[in-house]
Amino acid sequence: MEFPTTLKAVYARIDAFDPAHYARTRNFVNGGVSYLSPYLSRGFITIPQVVARLKERGFGLEQAEKFIQELAWREFYTRTWFQQGDAIFTDIRNTQAGALYAGLPTAVLEANTGIKSLDGHLGQFMESGYLHNHLRMYLAAITCNVGKYHWLAPANWLYYHLLDGDLASNALSWQWCAGTFSNKPYYVNQANVNTYTGTEQFGTFLDYDYEDLPLRGVPEVLKKAGDFNLAFTPPATSPLVLIPDVPNYVYTHYTLDPSFHVGEVGNRILVLEPSHFAKHPMAPRTVQFIVDLAANIPGLQIYYGEYASLNLKAIFRDHPINAHFDGIREAHPSLAPGLSGEFNSFFSFWNKLRKELV
Repeated sequence: MEFPTTLKAVYARIDAFDPAHYARTRNFVNGGVSYLSPYLSRGFITIPQVVARLKERGFGLEQAEKFIQELAWREFYTRTWFQQGDAIFTDIRNTQAGALYAGLPTAVLEANTGIKSLDGHLGQFMESGYLHNHLRMYLAAITCNVGKYHWLAPANWLYYHLLDGDLASNALSWQWCAGTFSNKPYYVNQANVNTYTGTEQFGTFLDYDYEDLPLRGVPEVLKKAGDFNLAFTPPATSPLVLIPDVPNYVYTHYTLDPSFHVGEVGNRILVLEPSHFAKHPMAPRTVQFIVDLAANIPGLQIYYGEYASLNLKAIFRDHPINAHFDGIREAHPSLAPGLSGEFNSFFSFWNKLRKELV
């Protein structure tokens, strides 16, 4: 799957999306998913913009509920990040039960777990930067719950390589699978893998009934942890050239919406902070994708440095990533801006959100 970086192409992707086909086939690796996640993760398009564009085509909540619910998961995770901050990178609700290892199995790094459908996609993953959501769940189940690895290092590895890497969606999805942000760990068996990937594989370490999987030991193929390097290479930048006495509009790699104060005179700066990328590095391919999306914003300059060092009173869109920014903070786009409070589960959030959407 290709991911173009022009706003026109992204709008065309939204306008070609079929929510009914998505609802029927989304769990299959060749199903009708939207392929919008890299743009949503970067804030290049926002969830309310996508929903509004669907409504213009006649797709309201009744016609597109499954897809809007999937968008709401992203909003739920972002809300949790707002509320919990860096706690999302720790076992947020429960300690991971049965974790024996740290790191990542060599079999995953080498795409040699023995689960053919997963290995086939892992073999392409570091080049493509994309994995279907069901494959991500399979990977987490195999790594954390079958292989007994703590979720954090595998989550960091996946985030590094993902084109659509979103810290909250990634970390909290891993925690949901590992049982640290849910009521129980997520398991998958071979029959499920075969169903949704179109394979006919048998005799693997997943080829058991669900009630038997938690009782089995760690497969030999998963016991060896491998080394991996998550080096960050910053983009090339030039010294900023700022016009005096005009507003300063600041963007991050999570808030790259071209419609933000569009047409208004001002300096436009994409701030990429070294302190952030030291903790949460990204692959060069993802960095280039961000730079290419940024090119859609006329006059945008890229600044690789700490926001505080700019000494500007900037205007920016609120997001957990810029919680420490000083300046004029504008509201984060939300499907229900007036919906407040903390929610213990996604469905407690969705049940209230859905009433706002009807």
